[in-house]
Amino acid sequence: MKTAVIFGVTGQDGSYLSELLLSKGYKVVGVNRRTSSENTSRITYSLDHSNFELVQGDVTDPFSIHRILADYTPNEVYNLAAQSHVGVSFKQASLTWSITAVGCMNILEAIRSMASPPRFYQASSSEMFGDQFSVAKSSSLNSLQPVPEPYQNEDTPFSPQSPYAIAKCAAHHAVRLYRKSYNLYACGGILFNHESERRGLEFVTRKISNYVAGLDWATRMGRSIPKLHLGNLLAKRDWGHAEDYVEAMWMMLQQDGPDDYVIATGNSHSVEDYAKEAFKCINIEEYLYFIEVDKTLARPSEVPYLRGCSKKAFRKMGWKPRTNFKSLVKRMVDHDIQSRFQYEKSEAEISQS
Repeated sequence: MKTAVIFGVTGQDGSYLSELLLSKGYKVVGVNRRTSSENTSRITYSLDHSNFELVQGDVTDPFSIHRILADYTPNEVYNLAAQSHVGVSFKQASLTWSITAVGCMNILEAIRSMASPPRFYQASSSEMFGDQFSVAKSSSLNSLQPVPEPYQNEDTPFSPQSPYAIAKCAAHHAVRLYRKSYNLYACGGILFNHESERRGLEFVTRKISNYVAGLDWATRMGRSIPKLHLGNLLAKRDWGHAEDYVEAMWMMLQQDGPDDYVIATGNSHSVEDYAKEAFKCINIEEYLYFIEVDKTLARPSEVPYLRGCSKKAFRKMGWKPRTNFKSLVKRMVDHDIQSRFQYEKSEAEISQS
């Protein structure tokens, strides 16, 4: 039985990855930083699985990393630990650097000291590209992207526009250096935006889907709610579903040799596009009436456009996304509507008891 260690297991990606690996017969060791309140709601399924073990550790503490890797001698290590909110990184730059950049270096150092180093996956980010992009020279980048629009792939230069992106760039370059210098099997997955029903409420996609669910409830109850405050409606992102993307993480560590891969859908949509699609789920066409652009939510430096080209991942690994943009939005809105319904039902049962 293979053993995998997942740093950052309680996050969106960690929860989906742990479920995927358990379904493939792995023993999964999830590493969770100790907090005063429980934060394991996303990994309820994994916690009940006999091949899953949750341990305490912190990527900023080299000793805890060495201890965990020595105790479990894993075949694979996935580093998904990060302060992953771009906006927050401007306010907590040092913390973001410590977790995201130094944390990756700590893991790499621990791995290279092992007698049999495990295969390593580092969660890199499309935010590393910043305001840079490439332009297609032909009418077809690959079967997933038939239109010659600007894009980012493994050869597009990095130009980070936030403390988060700077930290991710440092970690990504560290992976390349350790792969070359110490012959480690270390991969960097340059994942574009991937969302899900498990996304935190502070992220714009979940913020929108949760608002739409609240508006649906308010309409049914004959009530009104405040407008949805959003920042830059014109920012464009390549959005996919996290469930598809964690499969790509696993696939990277099953190849003959290590490499870096862009993982994306090949389609770009604006924040306004996402909002428009979300409001459609509750049959509202005049979505702008419910939105207020809030300048305080604007970032000091913005990434205007992201659209990934996954030609390499498709060619070398056979990976491609299964969830399209409309399906992603609908899944998230439907989930939040159902969650609100379940909450209302529980409250009603309590009041009647």
